[in-house]
Amino acid sequence: MQRVLRAFVVDGRIVALPSKYAKRLILLDWLAQDFEPGRKYSEQMVNLIIGRRHADTAALRRYLVDEGFMDREAGQYWRAGGTISDRGDTLGTGS
Repeated sequence: MQRVLRAFVVDGRIVALPSKYAKRLILLDWLAQDFEPGRKYSEQMVNLIIGRRHADTAALRRYLVDEGFMDREAGQYWRAGGTISDRGDTLGTGS
């Protein structure tokens, strides 16, 4: 997992989107950890959070929903799956 993230994340920014499905799921799981479980987000807030990681917020938002990491209804988004983490990694994303 860390090897995949090191290949696609530099200084906390996604530098490329993996074409291989399994690698994309690892990246999406990592990205989903930016969202607090149990909290609802507006689309604007989701875009702001994703935008800190990559410019293509629409594609990543759609991937997060399509792959079950987030759900949405009536303009609200919330975390629906993925790993729960304290972000103690070494990719420039947290502590």
